[in-house]
Amino acid sequence: MSPNQLGWLQGSLGMLIFAGSLPATRIAVLDLAPMLLTSARAVIAGLLALLLLAVLRPPRPRRSEWPAVALTAVGGVIGFPLLTALALETISATRALVFVGLLPLCTALWGQWRSGERPGTAFWLCAVIGSACVSGYALASGEPGHRLGDGLMVASILLCGMGYAEGASLTRRLGGWQVISWALVGALPLMALWLLLSWPTQPLAWSAGAIWSLLYVSVFSMLVGFIFWYRGLALGGIAAVGQLQLLQPFIGMALAALLLDESISAGMLAAAAAAAVCVGAAKHMAARQR
Repeated sequence: MSPNQLGWLQGSLGMLIFAGSLPATRIAVLDLAPMLLTSARAVIAGLLALLLLAVLRPPRPRRSEWPAVALTAVGGVIGFPLLTALALETISATRALVFVGLLPLCTALWGQWRSGERPGTAFWLCAVIGSACVSGYALASGEPGHRLGDGLMVASILLCGMGYAEGASLTRRLGGWQVISWALVGALPLMALWLLLSWPTQPLAWSAGAIWSLLYVSVFSMLVGFIFWYRGLALGGIAAVGQLQLLQPFIGMALAALLLDESISAGMLAAAAAAAVCVGAAKHMAARQR
């Protein structure tokens, strides 16, 4: 298997793991305040990352690499989890997934700016069409949006695209699990303090669904998914492999239908098929460029 093919495979695994993040977050915020959820998931993942680093002892990032580690943490550890949790207090998981359709384009733009990638015109055309298919479908078919929730989701996508591009660029030098581990450990003191300040004074009354959702977003969304995703972006190209997330909203919508009783329509399936075509075309263009 070539490095490019391995990149697409690992990117696909990361995307599938991430697809459950917003439905799980929506379940968790029914019992946990957004600040508590964000800090708790970061602390749990940070402690696991600290254990990984202590056992495997990889080289520390160079001084010049720490700013990129910090941006990775701001985007993936703090910004995206917090803003999506706040947004999901006012909008449904299905509507929030609308905005994930813009993430591949945002990631590609960050990758071009920060990592020097230069996809061709045909690639950008596929990326724009794919984003338009996903977002256009969901905006046309979804419920009326809440202005604050929509704005929070847009901000979360901008930060997430930055975190993906920075993390993928570092992965080429440090390795995928090392990048997310250093980002989580770097943010751990702040997030631990945040957890203490946001811990509720009244007795906890979390449902089993909220607890399992917290564990999912902590272990898989915050750590395991990033290991596959950053490695996939590094091997297959940030802009190209990032287009896999055109499929993430539809997988997430299917999970939302299963877990939250949200409906799936024929239009959703048609838009998913169009997005899949755009992903395939982007992969073909990236392979030709290579």
